[in-house]
Amino acid sequence: MWRPDRDSKTPLYRQIADYMEQRISFGELPPGSILPSERKLAEQLGVNRSTVVQAYDDLRASGMIESATGSGTRVSQHKWGMAQKHPPNWSRYVEGGTFLPNLPLMRRIRESIRRGDPAVNFASGELAPELSPNEAIRGLMAGRPFREQMGYGDPQGYGKLRIALASFLREHRGIRATDDSILVTSGSQQSLYLITQCLLSPGDAIAIENPSYCYSLPMFQSAGLRLFGLPVDKRGVDPEHIQSLYQKHRIRMVFLNPIFQNPTGTVVDEERKKELVACCERLGIPIVEDDPFGLTSLNEDRQPLPMKAADPNGTVLYVGSLSKIAASGLRIGWIVAPQSVINRLADAREQMDFGLSVFPQWIAAHFLESRDLRPHLMRLRAALRSRRDVMAEALRRELSGEIAFDLPEGGLNLWCKVRRPVHDFALLENGIKKGVLFVPGSVYGSESGFVRLTYARPRTEDIEPGIAKFAEALRLTLGT
Repeated sequence: MWRPDRDSKTPLYRQIADYMEQRISFGELPPGSILPSERKLAEQLGVNRSTVVQAYDDLRASGMIESATGSGTRVSQHKWGMAQKHPPNWSRYVEGGTFLPNLPLMRRIRESIRRGDPAVNFASGELAPELSPNEAIRGLMAGRPFREQMGYGDPQGYGKLRIALASFLREHRGIRATDDSILVTSGSQQSLYLITQCLLSPGDAIAIENPSYCYSLPMFQSAGLRLFGLPVDKRGVDPEHIQSLYQKHRIRMVFLNPIFQNPTGTVVDEERKKELVACCERLGIPIVEDDPFGLTSLNEDRQPLPMKAADPNGTVLYVGSLSKIAASGLRIGWIVAPQSVINRLADAREQMDFGLSVFPQWIAAHFLESRDLRPHLMRLRAALRSRRDVMAEALRRELSGEIAFDLPEGGLNLWCKVRRPVHDFALLENGIKKGVLFVPGSVYGSESGFVRLTYARPRTEDIEPGIAKFAEALRLTLGT
């Protein structure tokens, strides 16, 4: 995000005015566009409100913008003789469309991240840069010449990567699949998007865990789907709840994250996994199994296998990615499914973007086949265990009696329950003021008073100070 240069000889207000005028001239802010309030823009740019007031005064004097009591400040409709022209009403366009915007709480969190606030980030569900295999990838790139064609590739994905994935899934996840049954995507969210757009229709009913990361993705509502929640207990989802929802609403698909579930950290036990697959086979409905955290188990002796590992009849569509175990920036995910499903999704994928860039797929293929993979996973698990323990100890010290949580055996998050009633939005705003970010549980469909804290994103040395800031925000919200 642009910010004025404090070392420039040009006054700050003049830099702001020039930048706004440039954006108006480029058509980025068409006539009629509503501008941020003086206070809001001052916060975004890190300047005093009086500086923005002076910049707006200059723009107003030149006729570039206009203000009216009760309706705020906007780009003038009459600039540069445009009164007789009729540019598009972009406000009406952006409020339309079928693809819904992110939830307000998520937009607030991401806005704070984009602004570069000096915050401890417990909100982003990704690995810290130092947890990614950067050195291994640099070594792979330095030691192997890239000789692949740079044209449009196979919409199903780079062939060598699909072969590498088939081997990786067999060795590490117990899944037997050929490269023909794998579709490479740009991550789990694109996999879910393709499934909702290609295999379901508006009005269809689907079942998702409650709470669930799926609730934070408006793509399901954008597709016109009806969502019904499945309670999550210590053993995960109960098959009887699926049976009940099917009888009441004729659900057509079940979305599950059975291993270190996001956000609760729950692991579905082996017996219940079999019961879930058997239940859905009996009803004739598919399971979409999202498995981003399966290889983050902190117990080397207990590596839970996905439901897909025991799915001889093709009931389970398996979704995975490298985002939570290697690097989110690689944008490598996959779907394992029956051939007819893969063909349908690959056809849709080709209509969208003609397939992923071959370069990150080439890197991923070599990394999955390299001797660096297993040592990286071992280092990652050790680092995650250390960070989890630091966070848990800090919570016990700072908020003993105020907050409850179970220690997860894998994944990247702690799922916490505030013992007293608390307003989610107020808690988030106070957290931002104190310099800490997190995700309120209501984003994932839970009742108010739950919080997801990610221990994989911040640096280890920032976790304890971050929890202290969170404790301050919580006490401020509770009035204690």
